[in-house]
Amino acid sequence: MTIQVGEKVPDIDVTIMGEDGPKKVSLVAESAGKKVILFAVPGAFTPTCTAQHLPGYVRTADDFFAKDVSGIVCISVNDVFVVSAWGEMQGADRLVMAADSDGSFTRAVGLQVDLSAFGLGERSQRYAMLLDDGVVKHLCVEPGPGLTVSSAESMLALV
Repeated sequence: MTIQVGEKVPDIDVTIMGEDGPKKVSLVAESAGKKVILFAVPGAFTPTCTAQHLPGYVRTADDFFAKDVSGIVCISVNDVFVVSAWGEMQGADRLVMAADSDGSFTRAVGLQVDLSAFGLGERSQRYAMLLDDGVVKHLCVEPGPGLTVSSAESMLALV
């Protein structure tokens, strides 16, 4: 079942690249007492994710921070080394690049999609959510291919 507005995100660790290597973090802890944008991509280095989705959040980060958003988290069902390298290549140093390596978080929020036909296996749907103290205030899941409702500009209008 898909997570709903008003529900708290599940307390499932994801992995980020810390100063000393991979580090497990809780999105519940990361969003405690804060407004956080969490957006998910089907895969690092994939076309729409690389050309539009991630760059939109990199470009508008200051606009989000000016609206009292404390953090912007990009999550992908990839390993932390891939997600980290992709973030570095995209200049996403002000965002948190999170790896949901085994898809546990993605399945827990009910937003997995089978992309085996494209050689990707089980991945995340493209979506964005606004969290306030870990509670979903807005959830914008893309209705199909492309980028509309989960873009940085769309989410910025909701903050």
